[in-house]
Amino acid sequence: MLYNLLYPLVDQVPVLNLFRYLTFRTGCAVMTALFISFVAGPSVIRWLRHKQGHGQPIRSDGPESHLLTKKGTLTMGGFLILLALTMSTLLWADLANPYVWIVMLVTLGYGVIGFADDFLKVSKRNSKGLPGKAKLLAQIVIAVAASLLITRLSPEPLSYALALPFFKNVLVQLGWSYVVFTTFIMVGASNAVNLTDGLDGLATVPVMIAAGVFALICYLVGHAVFANYLQIHHVPGAGELAVFCGALVGAGLGFLWFNAPPAMVFMGDTGSLALGGALGAMSVVTKHEIVLGIVGGLFVLETVSVIVQVASFKLTGKRVFRMAPLHHHFEKKGWAEPTVVIRFWIIAGILALAGLSTLKLR
Repeated sequence: MLYNLLYPLVDQVPVLNLFRYLTFRTGCAVMTALFISFVAGPSVIRWLRHKQGHGQPIRSDGPESHLLTKKGTLTMGGFLILLALTMSTLLWADLANPYVWIVMLVTLGYGVIGFADDFLKVSKRNSKGLPGKAKLLAQIVIAVAASLLITRLSPEPLSYALALPFFKNVLVQLGWSYVVFTTFIMVGASNAVNLTDGLDGLATVPVMIAAGVFALICYLVGHAVFANYLQIHHVPGAGELAVFCGALVGAGLGFLWFNAPPAMVFMGDTGSLALGGALGAMSVVTKHEIVLGIVGGLFVLETVSVIVQVASFKLTGKRVFRMAPLHHHFEKKGWAEPTVVIRFWIIAGILALAGLSTLKLR
């Protein structure tokens, strides 16, 4: 909004030329989202405590320690993330850029689904929430709409094409099946982050790391000179999503203040579904869907652990892991919660560096 209001006045006030620079507005988006989180956080937590009373119901089939350490912790903290993210993005992004609105559509749409799921869990005092099929259908509808809009906006020959990392000029034309693929990416990323969000701060920091990586990817993909130098596919307008990524980093950092062990509030499905969907949508816009699988490799590992566990139990009656998702397996092995969380953060950082390497290794 500030860009749209103030940059046209640059001839009268030369200092407003700063608003032309994505790097300046991205940095401001980080700090603004962080400030909003710090200021609004206590009020949001008081409101959630007033509405929820006993906090989030804890799964009876989860780690036994959670029945003691997590009982009474508030949920729906993702509302604080979405509040800071949305306000900061609207303040600093170019609101004439359609990619900003599409990614916001996915993020807030998935946030609404997650909010409904969390609300049912709290109001009915059980850990089930929305029926799985209804939740999945709503996610698919939003993802399909976003995919169709992105393909209409993407330049040829990128519209229905899959770009492969490590190959500079390779595009796999998928036709209409590309919409199916990108829908899977957004829905899969959303649910993968949701599965990872099981310990204090476990999902928050990896999401911030991935958002930081995609801030750089968005900036480079949207810059014709840098994209040509790195031999990656140029997507005009995608650079504006760096501002969104900056806001996401700031909002996540502010939320972590309240989510650090022992957590005052969980992000819940309100936050995890929204943040995963945001990462998925940005990967589709920038043609880095496969790179998201590397950068967000921790989320992939958590999801695969659940798939393997369920498949193994149904086929053989035996479990591969002591408990799924993967972080609960290590809890069952006796690792302390901070140990699991910090080691998973380290893994997320390593995978982010591996994902960044794809920008140069062509």
